[in-house]
Amino acid sequence: MKKSVGIIGANGYTGSELVRLLAFHPNIELKFLFSRSNSGLNISDLYPDLESICDLVLTNEMSQTDILFLCLPHKESQNWLNENKMSEETLIIDLGNDFRLEGEFKNRSFVYGLPEIYSNEIKNSKSIANPGCFATAIQLALLPLAKGNLLKDVYTTGITGSTGAGQSLQATTHFTWRNDNISAYKTLNHQHVDEILKQVNLLNNQEVELIFITWRGDFARGIFTSSIVECDWDLERIYYLYKNFYKDSPFVKVSEKAIDMKQVVNTNFCVIQIEKQGNKIAVHSAIDNLLKGASGQAVQNMNIANGWEQNLGLNLKPLAF
Repeated sequence: MKKSVGIIGANGYTGSELVRLLAFHPNIELKFLFSRSNSGLNISDLYPDLESICDLVLTNEMSQTDILFLCLPHKESQNWLNENKMSEETLIIDLGNDFRLEGEFKNRSFVYGLPEIYSNEIKNSKSIANPGCFATAIQLALLPLAKGNLLKDVYTTGITGSTGAGQSLQATTHFTWRNDNISAYKTLNHQHVDEILKQVNLLNNQEVELIFITWRGDFARGIFTSSIVECDWDLERIYYLYKNFYKDSPFVKVSEKAIDMKQVVNTNFCVIQIEKQGNKIAVHSAIDNLLKGASGQAVQNMNIANGWEQNLGLNLKPLAF
C-alpha cells in the first residue's frame, strides 16, 4: 500500500522539487499541497514544468497523512506544529532550520537527517531535521577528516546559485543584477556554521574553528565548496580514508579527477575531490542545493525511515549540457 504525503509550503522551490520527485516515487501518493498565499491555484500555474506531472490544486486545508514535509521559511516550522495537531505516527521531515541544533520539541525528538552518519537513527525516527544545503556540502567534505581527528582550523569558501535565496524576489536575485556578477554575503557569519561545527565536533577530538566565506553565483542551482586544512598524510592515505568512510553511502562519490558542479546538478549526489600541496589539502565538494541540499535528501531520509532503498525515486541524471 502506498504512503500518503502532504507538503506544507508546496509553492516554494523545495516544495515544488518534492512534487517533482514524489510524483514518480513508486511507494508514494501525493494527498495535498498546502499553500496559504496561492490557495486555489494549480501547482502547474506556478511551475509550468509540472503540468504533465501533477494536477493537484494548492489548498489552505490540511488532512492527516502518513508523511508530512515542512517546506516553510526558517523558524516557521515550530509555529506550524504549535497550531496544527499531527498524529504521533506521522513521519515529519522539516526542511527548515528549526530543529537542526535543538531537536526536542513537545513530544517529538528530531533526528539530524544526514544519512551518511545517522542512517540508523533516521531508520527509527518519526521526526527528522533535514540538514541545510551548505551544511551538507561542507560536512560531507570534512567528516572523514573529523573521524580521523585531523581537523583544527578549517578555511572554507562556497558558492551557491540563486535558488538558494528562495522564491521571494530580492534585489540580489534579479537577473540583471545576478547575471555576469559575483558577490560575497554573510561573510564569517553564515547561519550554517553552528550546524556544521556541532556535527564535526562530535567526531573530532578537539574543537574546530571554521572560517567560512559564502558567494552568490550567476547560475540558478548548485553549490561548490573548497575547504583548506593542514594535514601531513599523503594523498593516497587521505583518499583511502574518504573512500572507506563513504563505502556504504550511495550518494557520495569520491573522485581522484577534477570535479565540477554540473556533475551533480539535478541529482542527489555529492562529489568530492582532494588536492594536496605541502602540508595543506583542499577538499572540494559539489551538490545540487535543491536536491542533496534539500528536497532530494528529504526523500532519501523518507526512504530510510520507511525501510526502503535509499535511491528509490532518486535515480536522476545530471544536466551536463
